[in-house]
Amino acid sequence: MSFDLRFTKGQGTGNDFVLFADPEGDLELTPEQIRAVCDRRFGVGADGVIRAVRSSNLDAGADALAEDAAAVWFMDYWNADGSVSEMCGNGIRVYAAYLLDQGLAELPDGGELVIGTRAGVRHVRRAGSGYQADLGVWRLAGGEPLVRAKNLPVARPGLGIDVGNPHVVVALADETELEGLDLGYLPVLDPEPEAGANVEFVVPADPLVEDGVGRIRMRVHERGSGETLSCGTGAVASALAVRHWAGAGAPDVWRVQVPGGVLGVRMVSAPDGEHVSLSGPAELVYDGVLALA
Repeated sequence: MSFDLRFTKGQGTGNDFVLFADPEGDLELTPEQIRAVCDRRFGVGADGVIRAVRSSNLDAGADALAEDAAAVWFMDYWNADGSVSEMCGNGIRVYAAYLLDQGLAELPDGGELVIGTRAGVRHVRRAGSGYQADLGVWRLAGGEPLVRAKNLPVARPGLGIDVGNPHVVVALADETELEGLDLGYLPVLDPEPEAGANVEFVVPADPLVEDGVGRIRMRVHERGSGETLSCGTGAVASALAVRHWAGAGAPDVWRVQVPGGVLGVRMVSAPDGEHVSLSGPAELVYDGVLALA
């Protein structure tokens, strides 16, 4: 028996998603259905699926409401392989655009959307022609796993960064190394984090800092999705890692070039620790209906 899934396709710097509204939490897709939707040949094609569900109608939403009662909407996010993910930096901007487009939420000038995620409550506001998301307090995850990737001649140490989901950032020598990577293959981490990790490969611009803004270029292999044109939390993790390596005097504002465009990252001190925010575009591409088994 099949049913019709009414969806919207959206993207942020080429990181693309299928979004659908299920306010009451009645329609939970199976991993097999998620994979079918995300399949680029037989489905819609996407890096992940986002369900718009009220936090009060989802078990995972209880923690969000306990953290902030204003987190009425929960971003229920799945990777392309059907696995559940804690958060998505590009996805949350596209999710905000979707909530507004569907009339599910309002965002007055100067206001913010409060959104529940499995990584905690996140705040989104308008920024230029796109959106800026406060991704909360970040932390060094510890350890420097060795990272092997196809066409990378020698394993390199990576830096573990946690921004609500796990990342390992690897510094490369130059653009040639970055462009030569074949990220159609899964990078190998030694030791392998228990929950896996997104793996980012970064190269600093020359000069690294221009007009007070740090500049890097990044490619990423996302856990559960493979290489994508962009990863918002990966851009944040990469900027944090390069600032960490650069040491004292490194800027708190960064411009991250990804294959799908440019993202902005900013670090800001707060009472509960240093927060990091991500800014960039969010576009709703088209609406459709898909028959799912």
